[in-house]
Amino acid sequence: MKKLLPLLLVLLMVVSFAGCSSNAPNNADAANKDHLARIQEAGKLVVAMEGNWSPWTYHDENTNELVGFDVELAAAIAEKIGVDIEYVEGPWDGLFMGLSNGRYDLVVNGVGITESRKETYDFSEPYVYNTTVLITRTDNEEIKTLSDLQGKVTANSLGSTFESIAIEAGVDHVETVDSLEETLNLVINGRVDATLNAKGSFDDYMRAHPDDPLQVVEEVSIERVGIPFVKGEDNATLLALVNEVIAEKQADGSLAELSTKYFGFDMSHE
Repeated sequence: MKKLLPLLLVLLMVVSFAGCSSNAPNNADAANKDHLARIQEAGKLVVAMEGNWSPWTYHDENTNELVGFDVELAAAIAEKIGVDIEYVEGPWDGLFMGLSNGRYDLVVNGVGITESRKETYDFSEPYVYNTTVLITRTDNEEIKTLSDLQGKVTANSLGSTFESIAIEAGVDHVETVDSLEETLNLVINGRVDATLNAKGSFDDYMRAHPDDPLQVVEEVSIERVGIPFVKGEDNATLLALVNEVIAEKQADGSLAELSTKYFGFDMSHE
């Protein structure tokens, strides 16, 4: 049995690398190439997103196809690189972990550029300027501004910018959820007092559910949205290429068109 142990360890190491994106080199030759070169060699860009946050990334109710603003932007990046694209869906709090450990090449999921995130990640240029809004039931008379959240209960995805804003505002508790619909249902049912979310996402939800008793009581802030990268020279050329895609789409108006298609208005400029 002792003689078999080294062989078993080798096999386990091989299996542990299977299924990884090109973000993490797994041989000596790949180690000499940067991230973009490994993506090109693999012929595939692995992009992570939630898949349940309309209109950023969601499934068409008729075809169940993954669609959305960020889905199309990610596809444009893969086209620019000249490779196929593979979408991987998962909960918000796992996206960054997967990016950091090399499971995904990119996370394209309406990621706000914050000072705390910039300590760990480099970001592309902003491609959306997103208004954060405070949402309550229409019959709520207690919450009118962010300061009224003191001691209240809100709901948001774990690790989201919206969760951070609520905590800074002094909420008593943030209920962790996995989707916008779940969040808003908690508000409607009175299980939480309010939530913070993207204006574009809330507007999209209300177009589909116009009779739901929900309202925006305050526009809290404007958030710059970009694509995060693990810090380091390994991602320098990939970051430059992504910035090139964003600049081209802003210049030719296609980013504005894409924003209008999914959000109903142009969010591509401040």
